[in-house]
Amino acid sequence: MRQAHLARLAPCGLNCGACLAFSGGPVQEAAQSLIRALGPDFAPYAERFTAMNPVFADYPAFARLLEFLGHGSCGGCRQSGCLFQACGVHACIRDKGLDFCFQCDDFPCDAHGLPPALAERWRTNNERMREEGPEAYWLRIKDTPRYP
Repeated sequence: MRQAHLARLAPCGLNCGACLAFSGGPVQEAAQSLIRALGPDFAPYAERFTAMNPVFADYPAFARLLEFLGHGSCGGCRQSGCLFQACGVHACIRDKGLDFCFQCDDFPCDAHGLPPALAERWRTNNERMREEGPEAYWLRIKDTPRYP
């Protein structure tokens, strides 16, 4: 794969850069921004605010989630492999020396390991990449949220 920005485009056609676990992605940046805005000593304030609104009683769990989201634990499928453990796409394209499934003579196949809804999305994404080309496909989806 020649273009660096296409490294964020997973072989299944999803935008790894939009994933909640992507290091340097918008979710990580937003979480870090909120962590900074709240400051390191917000927990005692949240405890006091519970009297005004009981939702603040859940702040410890929220803070743990926010810390996780702010960590950015993944470099994308091409670097780290798919976070969805049943996914066979990454290993298959790597073994075949391809960038995307649509480049394979066996596409579509059953080697993806995805549940039906994700398998349909995988097939549709790869058909669109074949029609448009990966560069045009990337330009169309790069700013689309991963979780519509």
